[in-house]
Amino acid sequence: MTSENPISGATDSTRYVIGVDVGTGSARAGIFDLAGRMVAAAKHDITLFHASASIVEQSSGEIWNAVCHVVKDALSQAAVSPDRVAGIGFDATCSLVVLGAGGQPLPVGPSEQAERDIIVWMDHRAVAQAQRINATGHEVLKYVGGRISPEMETPKLLWLLENRPSVFAAAWQFFDLTDFLTWRATGDLSRSTCTVTCKWTYLAHERRWDESFFRAVGLGVLADEAFARIGQSVVDPGTPLGSGLTANAAAELGLRTGTPVATGVIDAHAGGIGTVGADGEPESCLAYVFGTSSCTMTTTRRPVFVPGVWGPYFSAMVPDAWLNEGGQSVAGAAIEHLLSMHPAAPDARRRAEDAGQSLPEMLAGLAAQAADSLSGAVMLAKGLHVVPEFLGNRAPLADPEARAVIAGLGMGNDVDSLVALYIAGICGIGYGLRQIIEAQAVAGAPIERVVISGGAGRRDLVRQLLADATGKPVLATQAEEPVMLGAAMLGGVAGGLFDEDVEDQQDLRAGHRCHPGLARGALSRLQAVAERGQRDPLVWCANLFCTYLATPARAALARVTFAKMSDALAVQMNGLGCAL
Repeated sequence: MTSENPISGATDSTRYVIGVDVGTGSARAGIFDLAGRMVAAAKHDITLFHASASIVEQSSGEIWNAVCHVVKDALSQAAVSPDRVAGIGFDATCSLVVLGAGGQPLPVGPSEQAERDIIVWMDHRAVAQAQRINATGHEVLKYVGGRISPEMETPKLLWLLENRPSVFAAAWQFFDLTDFLTWRATGDLSRSTCTVTCKWTYLAHERRWDESFFRAVGLGVLADEAFARIGQSVVDPGTPLGSGLTANAAAELGLRTGTPVATGVIDAHAGGIGTVGADGEPESCLAYVFGTSSCTMTTTRRPVFVPGVWGPYFSAMVPDAWLNEGGQSVAGAAIEHLLSMHPAAPDARRRAEDAGQSLPEMLAGLAAQAADSLSGAVMLAKGLHVVPEFLGNRAPLADPEARAVIAGLGMGNDVDSLVALYIAGICGIGYGLRQIIEAQAVAGAPIERVVISGGAGRRDLVRQLLADATGKPVLATQAEEPVMLGAAMLGGVAGGLFDEDVEDQQDLRAGHRCHPGLARGALSRLQAVAERGQRDPLVWCANLFCTYLATPARAALARVTFAKMSDALAVQMNGLGCAL
């Protein structure tokens, strides 16, 4: 895949930065010039191993090989000399990598296959361990929204200790996947503030691990070792690591030995870096990454404690600022699963493939054609309600055992009923987003707009439905791939291209500023804004939201939400025809 290529007019002195993004299903690399234009990109699929409904694993060796493949492929497409690459940055899912002596992979599950050395973020094998950790009520849990998730690394480490004690004992290092990639590239064992703060309970605001927490939850052995296996050196995103690329890594990637390598971030946070500064102050924007899962990121200058929303995390995305992180365990994956249950899905999928589209993309087009406006598409799902929580609720309920609800489903088996199911699913995603926004506002972290990234966010219909469901403008940036852009920006910081203390970056464009963890101006400009739609569809949206809140999975939160809802919001919803 190649974007329109400005390299044809480039000079020999033109510099480029590379962003590598490892998602759930693929590794991607993008090459960007210093104005934020992507000049080439490549993608390589990676394998997911499923051992049961809850166990999901990957191979760090396969992922590293995929990374090397896409970087070399992108360089070839762009015809960029390795000497012109000023830096490289990595982002990845928050998955747990387990390596033994000499960096050899260790088996993390019942397969006993050593190459399956990663417990993937979406793996829910550690639900019982998470429940026991939460039962301690330790003070550290305040900084994960009050309840730790089985998606985080601490419960997974405890699961390994209890269920695979020989593997736990043999482990030389436990890495977040991003930190594995930067170690593989540089040999530097430093961890990112982003990864260990957001997923490992590191207290970045105090620059320390809490020994008492690890002893209380049953992981005292890590404290006994002074945390040598999970990170004794923790540095901020964008910090240059080691001496840059090692000779071996450089040869594998097709780059120059010593090329600066940035301390990385989690993939969703790279999307936040690539979007959150695009319009207004970052505190007023919620960065929303809509991919396999969804992730919301809200920046505040002071810590805001939101029950059921992860954080507050210090310096995890924007330097010296606090971050609240929400979202859902499955979002794009929930839509795919929802559609797969419909009898018309197989034929519709073949039709979409023949047209060179994904099934959701085709259905979005059909919905737009059938409705009188993008906002009016919500009427296609009238009477159909979906709470798409097939893998639990990440926020604001923080309930990994919550499950999906589909109400109002008839016997329709044609494409029109499939379109209606798709619209209801997208609306359900939107109402979940609205709940997070409202919970954060009640706690003291209101936002004015949503800036979206991720594959689904490219569709005008999706942005409009999310805007109508949340009551907030939904903005998209001009960046073709904001997640890879965020990683590339960190690579540029490591390469010394951007000075965070300089107000006017002439290397970018006059009047705009760029510093680590905050994208602005030329690197992250707005492309489209979806405002709230016409009143009639909004009335229906409001009623759908009330139905969404009334489902069994939401009864408790609905009571809290209504009890704490501001008078202004209550008046607004009543004005839209939603009786509270």
